[in-house]
Amino acid sequence: MEEKTIQPVNKRRRKIIALIVLAVIAVIGIITVYFYLQYKSTHITTDDAFVDGNIHTIASKVPGTVKNVYVKSNQFVKKGDILVELDPADYEVKLNETSSGAGAEKAKFIEVETRIEVSKSKLTELSAALGAAKANLELQEANLSQAENDSRRAENLYKKESISKDKYEKMMTAYAVALAQVKAAKEQIKQVEKELETQKTIIKQTEASRTAQLSVIKEKEAKQNAAQLNYSYTKIYSPADGHVTRKSVELGNQIGAGQPIMAIVSFEDLSVVANYKETQLEKISPGQKVKIKVDTYPGKVFRGKVDSIMAGTGAVFSLFPPENATGNYVKVVQRIPVKIVLDKDTDKEHILRIGMSVVPTILIE
Repeated sequence: MEEKTIQPVNKRRRKIIALIVLAVIAVIGIITVYFYLQYKSTHITTDDAFVDGNIHTIASKVPGTVKNVYVKSNQFVKKGDILVELDPADYEVKLNETSSGAGAEKAKFIEVETRIEVSKSKLTELSAALGAAKANLELQEANLSQAENDSRRAENLYKKESISKDKYEKMMTAYAVALAQVKAAKEQIKQVEKELETQKTIIKQTEASRTAQLSVIKEKEAKQNAAQLNYSYTKIYSPADGHVTRKSVELGNQIGAGQPIMAIVSFEDLSVVANYKETQLEKISPGQKVKIKVDTYPGKVFRGKVDSIMAGTGAVFSLFPPENATGNYVKVVQRIPVKIVLDKDTDKEHILRIGMSVVPTILIE
């Protein structure tokens, strides 16, 4: 009887324990689901993301023969470091030629300036001579007036036989001389005025040639500056701190203007492009903090923040964008790129590389 009584009790006990276990599991499951949903609502993540950055394509601005190559593939370089040097001989000759041409034209300009100064000095002398000639004319006209009065008086006196014929003739001669001197003074003024106008014309012509010479000098200097620039382009420098990639130039190569010879991958502007589903974007906004895990470094966590959200889906900007108005339409959840910038000190060792797969998690506060 006791055994029969014990068995139902054990069965009930096992059922109670089983129910309790199930209840505990259910509660744990509910709690787990609750916290998971809470986590998903505040941690928006995607595995469709990669490291992005600036790639500076290096090309020569002038054609030439490679004289020196100073870097190797994957070498780290700093901004301003010399990468490649072209043979500068041809450009040096052109620079010297244009420099000589500009120097010669400047010498001509100095000569023209000297001529202008000499002409102006002569113009000043002629102006003074004209003043003196006019003063002389006034003097001669005064002498003529006096001689004319004297000749009239002499003539009246000679008719009255009050003076001798010799004195009368002297008075008439003095009048004739004074008259000739006035005429000569007037001719002298005309001559000086003519020379003065000629000198003014010479000055105008010389000043015009100075203007033309200035234009020639500017043209020669422009050619000299262009030659100087081309000469400077024979040395190619790094535009940023980074690593050398896709190097395709060697010593002795003949390269053309604009021909890519290598690339510099800058690590200073690294960012993450995360392609989030459009259904995940509701709570995402610029400035939110981001935790980033990189497949290459599973034990490291990088930090960043949301910079911006692209103004269109990735499919819209693809080579063949979708045309939903044609054919059978099938709705597909689209992905929109979100740019995430890295915090300044999160990659001190510069171990991230462009194209690495990452898993960013945006923290929603």
